[in-house]
Amino acid sequence: MMQRFKKISLIALCLQASACAVQELKEPKQISGIYPHLAMYNKEGECGTGAVVPWQDRLWVITYGPHLPFGSSDKLYEITNDLERTIRTESIGGTPANRMIHRESQQLFIGPYVIDSTRNVRVIPYKTMPGRMTGNARHLTDPAHKIYYGTMEEGFYEVGVDSLDVKTLYVDGNVTRKPGEMVQEASLLPGAHGKGLYSGQGVLVYSNNGEATKEALTKFDVKAGALSEWDGKNWKLVRRNQFTEVTGPGGIYGNEHPESDPIWTNGWDHKSLLLGVRSAGKWSFFRLPKASHSYDGAHGWNTEWPRIRNVGTEAQPDYLMTMHGMFWHFPKGFTSGHTAGIRPRSAYLKVIGDFARWNDRLVFGCDDSAQKEFLNKRKQKGSIEGPGQSNSNLWFTSIDQPDKLGPATADGAVWQHDTVQAGQTSDPFLFAGWPLRSCWLTNEGKTPTTFSLEIDRQGDGQWTSFKTIPVSPGETVNLSFDQQESGEWIRVKTTQQTLASVHFTYGQHDERKGEPDAIFRGLAQASSFNGGLLYGLGNDRKALGVLAQSYEDGQAAATSAYYELNEQLQLIPKTDDSTATFIAKRFAIPKNVLSTDASSVLITDDKGRRWRLPLGDSSLTALNNKGALRVCREVATERDLFNCQGTFYELPAENADGFAKIRPVSSHPFKINDYASYRGMLVMTGIDPKVLAKNKNEHIVVSADNKAAVWLGAIDDLWKMGKPKGEGGPWMNTLVHRNVPSDPYLIGFYDKRKLTLSHQAAAKVTVTIEVDPGGEGNWMKYKSVDVQKGETFEFDFPASFQARWIRFKTDTDCTATAWLSYS
Repeated sequence: MMQRFKKISLIALCLQASACAVQELKEPKQISGIYPHLAMYNKEGECGTGAVVPWQDRLWVITYGPHLPFGSSDKLYEITNDLERTIRTESIGGTPANRMIHRESQQLFIGPYVIDSTRNVRVIPYKTMPGRMTGNARHLTDPAHKIYYGTMEEGFYEVGVDSLDVKTLYVDGNVTRKPGEMVQEASLLPGAHGKGLYSGQGVLVYSNNGEATKEALTKFDVKAGALSEWDGKNWKLVRRNQFTEVTGPGGIYGNEHPESDPIWTNGWDHKSLLLGVRSAGKWSFFRLPKASHSYDGAHGWNTEWPRIRNVGTEAQPDYLMTMHGMFWHFPKGFTSGHTAGIRPRSAYLKVIGDFARWNDRLVFGCDDSAQKEFLNKRKQKGSIEGPGQSNSNLWFTSIDQPDKLGPATADGAVWQHDTVQAGQTSDPFLFAGWPLRSCWLTNEGKTPTTFSLEIDRQGDGQWTSFKTIPVSPGETVNLSFDQQESGEWIRVKTTQQTLASVHFTYGQHDERKGEPDAIFRGLAQASSFNGGLLYGLGNDRKALGVLAQSYEDGQAAATSAYYELNEQLQLIPKTDDSTATFIAKRFAIPKNVLSTDASSVLITDDKGRRWRLPLGDSSLTALNNKGALRVCREVATERDLFNCQGTFYELPAENADGFAKIRPVSSHPFKINDYASYRGMLVMTGIDPKVLAKNKNEHIVVSADNKAAVWLGAIDDLWKMGKPKGEGGPWMNTLVHRNVPSDPYLIGFYDKRKLTLSHQAAAKVTVTIEVDPGGEGNWMKYKSVDVQKGETFEFDFPASFQARWIRFKTDTDCTATAWLSYS
């Protein structure tokens, strides 16, 4: 018997080895860390990733729809180490983003699901506990046996971890909402659109990041959001601003020493990011700059769920913070008395709902393709629709990928048109972490005042005098800080009551190449290319429709052919005239949505505001006007990519201030016909016909008949396309009038910037240069220069100079040129 057992064991081992070999051969396909087979679909207007949690040798993931407090078609997913996925039959959907691991009972609470140590799943039905679940927290008095749930509409529940009995502490606003009230409305606390929940130091802390008013749907800078805490009996308002994450060093488990461990929260207002810490029963607040403004909006919809989470190991904790398009190092020991160590890592474009370290990789749960597109409409997009079915995916990266994406250029204000009292101190603003730093100080009052800058050098709360700057009424002073001027935090106060603005702009040296990475090889550079209109199909087809068409010198061929890209990344010809006709009609590229002149690209946004962008490849303008190149499309939920004259820009929704906060990502030489999101990937058409038959780029999928092709990658691959560049200006031999400012012209986020000024007047002309550091319309004088008759003034902006927009005005009527070159 023993010998027979050994033979069976040997056979089993051989079979196991054989299975492993087969498994190795059949490793799932991935593109830039995105596995198409893991894409998640629902039947709702949005399919975001609410939580991503490693638990009991599995990765557990939940998705959410936009406003579904009583359940939805969303699912609970269980993923194995070899990336096989199970959709759990217990799924009841909803709009969940809560997750917590309860130590004592060894259970994962994720959405409405409770998963034990043997991976059994129990469900708390929405009939028992309604609401859009946003957070879990350890119980204040009985943490071993009970847990808290909080919803986005201020429903609060106490749940027994064993019995799952539910006690309603405060009724969810969706239960009590009356006809005509906004979907976010709840009456318990100020603000709306709940986000974070955490407990410690004897209180339960809850955050929301929006406002349930019609005004908040269109404006980004109205009063919105709140941070509140509850002592078991009464609620207390801590601060009236937009807040998101609430957590601590214990993270998803809850703080190990709740009586003494800090509680952290992050958020923002229209000026900058906010960071709060509760230590020893008191709150302290700090400010950080924003990399992206796509997350703004007083309604709070654009932020998803920023997190602060340990992505290191138990022996070596490493906290990663996501906020406003930036990855940040976050120190585990951050308290009000020990605030050193927050550092920018790099900028990103993905919309991230949650993330975790799993099998020595980072896994980001994203919000990629929303069918509804919400309020994100603009004329530059034409009448294009969203995808036929909402879907999102996971993004797997190396542990150090958060250091390798976009430059961490960022800006923010401590005061913006604010009335400040004499001696009033601003919130501390992060000072460490950037080689290029500057500050804009403006005295908008009627009396002279002195701005005093103070530094907390070690992050220990010890403030020392740094600089004192006298500023006359109406005057702006621009300060540059060298790298030897060190400190963790900086703050400001004035000697007189005044109206003041103080804006910090920080940058990095952009070390990217001027040429595209090899992953883009095969994209067309000539005006003859293989294109295709793209549409993510609906009705559970889960494929990408591609209406392929060839272009000769920018003119589309008379015939087209229809293909579908499937989960296996095969581009297959299909006979489906109705879908092909639908795509041709509803996803046609709008013509003449860009206006260019000799100096720049002129944008007039939906609010009637005028903006000018640098010129790139002039041949692209004709292609744009012919409808051969897509200019604007949403490829991440509630924000657009804007592809203009060979530069990709990140473009916030209009309710997040739109073109005022546009940011260049990369410049390129390619004739990109269309682009869209599919299964979490960025898809582009516009392929060089020469590569179709001999394609050697794994990012390009070619059909078997060699007549159609698409490029696939991650949206954050765009950082590798090439450093942003361009040239132009608001004036090119333009008749200008005395003291009438030019249109705003984009100068932020470019590297080497050179200005040339000239005119045709009969005498000297004084040109005043003004900047808007953050894009809020807060124009400040940079300098005035005298341009002599017949001469040209040239100026290289220093590396430390940062502002988003620049404009010019003269002291006399004349014909003038203001030309800027970015390289």
